Amino acid sequence: MTNASSRSTSTLAKRAALLMTGAGLLAMTACSDEKTSANALVQPDSVLIAQADTGNAAPASDGAADASKSETTITPASEVPEADGSVDVKDLMAEEALPDVVIGDPNAPVTIVEYASMTCSHCANFHETTYPAIKKAYLDTGKAKLIIREFPFDPRALAAFMLARCAGDDAKRTAMVDVLFDQQRAWAGAENASEALLKIWRMAGLSQDEFVACLNNRELQEKIVAVQQRAQNTFGVSATPTFFVNGKKYSGEMSAPQMAAVIEAATPSN
Repeated sequence: MTNASSRSTSTLAKRAALLMTGAGLLAMTACSDEKTSANALVQPDSVLIAQADTGNAAPASDGAADASKSETTITPASEVPEADGSVDVKDLMAEEALPDVVIGDPNAPVTIVEYASMTCSHCANFHETTYPAIKKAYLDTGKAKLIIREFPFDPRALAAFMLARCAGDDAKRTAMVDVLFDQQRAWAGAENASEALLKIWRMAGLSQDEFVACLNNRELQEKIVAVQQRAQNTFGVSATPTFFVNGKKYSGEMSAPQMAAVIEAATPSN
């Protein structure tokens, strides 16, 4: 897929509005390997999102990633991945349209900002394989903190991010993001995404009325799109996942050893 420079990122907001009148996407969005621009959006199909039917929900996958995949220690890669550039940390951490949800110690010396799309398979793989090890070795120990920011490439990704924001407090939002990534195959490519998403939503103890109200929240929709637009226009994000580690930019999925090497390199010396 190629960049369509004549299209504004606001096209996402216009197409995402179709969610509220009964449209979504069948195809999963491209991720970092294709360097897809936020302007290059695929066409919507006829999936009903805001008018979900509880009749025959799509089957979910096997739940959260196996905790056994988490490692207590990580041997950093011998070579630190090369950064794609850097941005001013103060600009990066300036107030966004939506409040950041911090995973880890807010005062940790290393800040990781991830821009992700909920329908991106590389983002899901990162959260299934790399994230558990990084969380245990760095986030849970106060060495680093992670902020996941919304960069939806398509209406289904936007809907998933909206549901995560509507799930409750920061811990519930984080848990919903985890579940949506873990069960991505069950909803992102489903013939009826609304039924698959509603099933996940109900597993969290939330109602269909809350589901519909969330997906009809235009203010929330616009704020998520604003986060995406700022990432693209201010920080040059054009693919997912994209990471900023203490301001240095890394595009594409990283293994746990690679991410560990980046974190270690960014850690201030005593």
